[in-house]
Amino acid sequence: METIVKRIAIVATAGMFLVLVMGATVTNTGSGEGCGRHWPLCHGEFIPAYALDTAIEYSHRFVTAIEGLLIAATAAGALWLRRDRATRVLVALMVGSLLLQAGMGASAVMYPQDSAILAIHFGISLVCLGSTFLVARVLHEPTSPVAGRRSLDGRTSAQSSVLGLQSSSVPTGYRRLAWGTLGFTLVVAYLGAYLRHGHYELACHRWPSCDGALVPDFGPGVAWSLAHRLAALVAVALVGWLLVWSRRLAATHPALQRPSQAAGLVIVGQVLMGAAVVISRLDLFATLGHAALMALLFVALGDICWQIRPRRTGAIERRSVAGSAAVAAR
Repeated sequence: METIVKRIAIVATAGMFLVLVMGATVTNTGSGEGCGRHWPLCHGEFIPAYALDTAIEYSHRFVTAIEGLLIAATAAGALWLRRDRATRVLVALMVGSLLLQAGMGASAVMYPQDSAILAIHFGISLVCLGSTFLVARVLHEPTSPVAGRRSLDGRTSAQSSVLGLQSSSVPTGYRRLAWGTLGFTLVVAYLGAYLRHGHYELACHRWPSCDGALVPDFGPGVAWSLAHRLAALVAVALVGWLLVWSRRLAATHPALQRPSQAAGLVIVGQVLMGAAVVISRLDLFATLGHAALMALLFVALGDICWQIRPRRTGAIERRSVAGSAAVAAR
């Protein structure tokens, strides 16, 4: 049963990523009204007449409904297998963000929304994806601090516990940088989503400059576009700083290396994809790639923040590991 729950959690994570990309497809193809002002049916029908925008919008709803079932199963399984406080918080965040996302999506269909409100929808999707990923991650962590079982990366659970204890000794500055970078990433995502919903993506029609001038003409959306580019530049600096600091901590905190390296690679790709969006004049694959890379960046940063979270059971685990070492020494 535990294996089944773990597999469902992995599928739910992949499904949430698919839902996010499909939502971006709806936005970037202008298919938000493909089903008219009807929800959850499409034009009042369970199987609507075929049209491209209708197919895009309705397929997004269909996949989201399946994802809702997967997340419900993941939540139930996680609470059954893990009874700790951290798991309960993640499950609540996962389910709550999914319901909020679905509610905002339904409201946007039935009642026209301002671009500033619609942009929040993407941020909520990122939170749902990140929390679903972390729930799946928790389910694959060993539960016993002294048993000899092997974890996914080949370490014994006792060794994994030692790494967990090390995460509690992460410098305070690193912890603040990681959480600050994660929060600022949401700001960058919101600005990008606002540009899409407000149709300001090409307000600055050149890259990296806005319109070829040192001081651009501030027409409609130019300020928002410049703010997005400046925020993206700050995000690159923050992720780079996080990557360098993680490498300095490699000897004592090796678990931070992979997510920090992933974040570094992804944000470089995201910048290049953002340039492609402007240069290609909103090519669909470029815009979808930009959204997908933002989702992967948020997951990588969320993984870092999860690993450096304060752990209340540190003292208990320390005594357990020490006791195991003493028994082995005899």
